[in-house]
Amino acid sequence: MSPCQANPATECLRYESVQPYVLEEKVTGPTPTPPAELYRVQKMKFQSKEDRSAIIYNSRVTISGIPERAYRYQLGARSAIEWIIDRYQVKTNKDSGIVNDPNDWSDDPRYIIDLLGRIVTVSLETVDIVEGLPELEILKN
Repeated sequence: MSPCQANPATECLRYESVQPYVLEEKVTGPTPTPPAELYRVQKMKFQSKEDRSAIIYNSRVTISGIPERAYRYQLGARSAIEWIIDRYQVKTNKDSGIVNDPNDWSDDPRYIIDLLGRIVTVSLETVDIVEGLPELEILKN
């Protein structure tokens, strides 16, 4: 049972149900392509080191329009977007040979690409909330 279910009065993020930030998708290659094939991810990366507004999602799909401001929401030492890029990739455990494939985590072929849009929304809204907080007053004894 999640903390939200255990205590309905608790405010929960519900990041998976927020409206995804509208990102531009550039698709190359033959069409039509079944969505399960088109949106299959292997390993995402930034289009360039200097410009984090675009992510190469796979060999056929590039998403762009990510505001630099969204990277200000940090989870530890990196942004939530960078965390998704790092974690949502196909990896094989060297010792066991077990394949961890995020494409298998949902029946929705757009799950990962839509998750990126949702993470951008949550990141921007979190930055707005934090910037709207009053200055912290430190009282001296």
